[in-house]
Amino acid sequence: MKIRVSYGTAVAMGLIRAKIVVKPTTAYLMTYHDGKCINDCKFCAQARSSKANLKMLSRISWPAFNIEDVIKNFHNGSFKRVCLQTIDYPGLIDDIWGILERLSVLKTPISISITPVSKDILMEFKKFGVDYIGIGLDAASEEIYRNVKISRHSWDDMWMFLEDVVSVFGRGRGVVHIIVGLGEKDRDLIETIFRVYKKGGIVSLFAFTPLKGTQMENYPPPSIERYRKIQAAHYLIRTGKVEFSDFEFDERGNLIHLPSYDIPPSAFITYGCPWCNRPYYNERPGREPYNYPSLEMARNDFEKIKRELFL
Repeated sequence: MKIRVSYGTAVAMGLIRAKIVVKPTTAYLMTYHDGKCINDCKFCAQARSSKANLKMLSRISWPAFNIEDVIKNFHNGSFKRVCLQTIDYPGLIDDIWGILERLSVLKTPISISITPVSKDILMEFKKFGVDYIGIGLDAASEEIYRNVKISRHSWDDMWMFLEDVVSVFGRGRGVVHIIVGLGEKDRDLIETIFRVYKKGGIVSLFAFTPLKGTQMENYPPPSIERYRKIQAAHYLIRTGKVEFSDFEFDERGNLIHLPSYDIPPSAFITYGCPWCNRPYYNERPGREPYNYPSLEMARNDFEKIKRELFL
């Protein structure tokens, strides 16, 4: 059985001989399918109409290996968690059962990012050591979702799935992925982040990454200044310091300024499942990361971050 492994994870395991700038603390794996996803998200390399290399997800290469080799070399990486990414295709669930059965020997917590499945399947996942579920809402408004997420699952389906995940795994275990830069307004982002936490989920922020061969290959990524404001707003929301009325927007829905609270360096590191740092998922090494893969890096850059936030 084959499985895809993110490039950095493969290097940390010793499956590829190369140097990495920052070591992943989670092993990032992806289901192997000799074909494209049945959905057609305009930003995704795996999309039905995409002409991008199928080895790609965001800007990361995911070469395929035999799963037995991955398990054999897993502990070389000292990983704290496994994150299994999935694409949508016939037979996906059967493949997941095979993967989870093999990964069970590792005795390591597992996250799965997946499109909506039934509560019965979620309960079976739990028996295999899965304790967090990633939910690819991606878009921050229903309008953007309909325009960009060409999916067999509707906007409402994704919110119902979050409710199912919370009912099976508990509050804080449904990790809703939101991409900044798909054409949404800041107001949309803030409203959706509040809604996720109200429903018992948590948010993991991503920056839109234009990929050659996708429908949005010529669409610009978000500015670092805008992304920093949304990160800071997310921190204030998830820590319960603010209400929606504390944010001020202009007539176009742009966030004018942040509520007056201290924002620590930890607000700008990767946030999601425990031990997730996904180094340089949205940007190349050497560039300022949208999501810092370590608190030390965020602290070192904190003066620059404050300038970007105009603090």
